[in-house]
Amino acid sequence: MIRKLNTLISILILLALHAPVHAQTLQLSIDSCYSMARENYPLIKKQDLISKSSRYSIANASKIYLPQLTVNGQATYQSQTISFSDALPSIPGISFPTIDKDQYKIQAELSQAIYDGGITKHQKALILANEQMQQQSLEVNLNTLKDRVTHIYFSILLFDEQLKQNEIRKTDLQGALAKANAAFENGTGLRSNADELKAAIINTDMTAITFRANRKAFMDMLALLIGRTVDESTVLTLPEQLPTTSGISRPELKYFDLQKKSFDIQEQQLRSAYTPQLSAFAQGAYGRPTLNIIENKFGPWWIAGLRLNWSVESLYSLRNNKHLLDINRQNIDTDKETFLFNTRITLNEQHADIKKYSDLLEQDNAVIELLTAVVQSAKAQLDNGVITVHEYIAKLNEENLARQSRIVHRIQLLQAQYNFKNTSGN
Repeated sequence: MIRKLNTLISILILLALHAPVHAQTLQLSIDSCYSMARENYPLIKKQDLISKSSRYSIANASKIYLPQLTVNGQATYQSQTISFSDALPSIPGISFPTIDKDQYKIQAELSQAIYDGGITKHQKALILANEQMQQQSLEVNLNTLKDRVTHIYFSILLFDEQLKQNEIRKTDLQGALAKANAAFENGTGLRSNADELKAAIINTDMTAITFRANRKAFMDMLALLIGRTVDESTVLTLPEQLPTTSGISRPELKYFDLQKKSFDIQEQQLRSAYTPQLSAFAQGAYGRPTLNIIENKFGPWWIAGLRLNWSVESLYSLRNNKHLLDINRQNIDTDKETFLFNTRITLNEQHADIKKYSDLLEQDNAVIELLTAVVQSAKAQLDNGVITVHEYIAKLNEENLARQSRIVHRIQLLQAQYNFKNTSGN
């Protein structure tokens, strides 16, 4: 009983030790790599910075409706002042005051905007439009990451599939080697047959070393892009085939539309430039003379009222400014048409690649079916001594090349489909 209990405890300990190893195996999909690469890219930090900058700018624009306080002072000396004795007839017994030529004033003015002609409203709208443009420009730059991830991801998948096929070829060679060794030991075969098979097996090992080295290099690049630690045990899932959908939904298109929207807001701002503005103000001052200039002494005074500002200077350039905005809109339309034109050309090329690799896969399947039958026949002939090991290896190599070609075309088809998806933005 005690022995059984110890055995059970040992089994549980072994399971506990092996559990973390399995849990650490990382499995990645191409969509998860897209997301992690986006989050890991340093440029993503700009999203928050752009939003914060926009909030501060809007807060500053809103402060125009806060009371504005200005303080100024001056001390002057003038060549002459008002002479009441010269301006008024002399009256016996009455002396007129004399205004000193040195005058002093310190003044504070408190003003409150009542109506700014829509300047603040349009300024806020333009700040938000610029924020949207910057964020969308960031999206355009981040979208290019998909192309890099796609290339690296499918390159790794290609090495994985080639390693699998190489291992299958090695297994076939090892089976033939076992039979060649048995034939040699029985005196019915030659040592050279076994040696030739051993050399072919060594070649498969060398090929595997090359594939693994290339895979590691691309896995290191993928790790840098997604910001995750990966190793040889990391598994990349093979994506499903995608249909080729019509239409273009790239982030560049929204960026073009946002640019035109900003020009619309700028046109509205042109109207605000010649709209009257109304504000209230109050002034308080201390100096000499006061508002009562007859008293030539220091004292305080104040003024309060409404102020209307209306400048028509912007009307002189209004028409030209509108023409400039129209030209900018036309430039954006031209850029958009050029982008769509080039994108459609790229999509046509990628669609042709998808068709090409699909056709090649059909041919690969037909060729492999025939060569598989040839290899099976050659294997039987080798066992019966009808053909040599060299001839068998040649047949096996031919089938292996056909299978490698199918692997390449299969991965290329998937990559072409994802390239088409990324180019169309769907």
